[in-house]
Parts: sequence; structure tokens; C-alpha cells
Amino acid sequence: MFGELKSGIDPAGADEHWKTGKSALDRIKKGFKKAGYASIPTSFIGAAIEPTMAKEIFEQLENGTLANAANLTKNNQLIEYCNWLIEL
Repeated sequence: MFGELKSGIDPAGADEHWKTGKSALDRIKKGFKKAGYASIPTSFIGAAIEPTMAKEIFEQLENGTLANAANLTKNNQLIEYCNWLIEL
């Protein structure tokens, strides 16, 4: 599993964090696919998640592009994410 952690809390920069994180995760998936490996699970954790990016993250969770995601400022999401990591 590979993940991106973006800890900036400024909502004004949240979308940019998501774009760079998503781009990095896409490169990882493409690299593994090019090398002949099965799809690698990816995840995203952010401290500032705005509604527009939350919608895109949720869509990626639903279609399997992302294996998991969490908002660092939401304790229940962070706990669920940690439990998921432990179970990997």
C-alpha cells in the first residue's frame, strides 16, 4: 500500500494538496502497472479536506481508485484508517 499524507491545515491550499497527492498516487499506480505488478492499493490522508475534493475522493473510494482515505481532523476517520492499516 502506498499513501499520501498532506498535513497542511489551511483550507485555501487544500485543493492543491489533493491535486499533488492524487498526481503522486497516479504515478505510483502507473509505475506498478508498467512493471507488470497487480494494482497496488493507495490511500489519501489530509488535514484540510474541502467539499469539492471530498466529492472526488469519495468517488475514487467508490470506484476503487483509492483503497482508503481519511481526514486527520476527524478522530473517527483516523481511528478507522489506523485499524485498516493494521489489518493490511
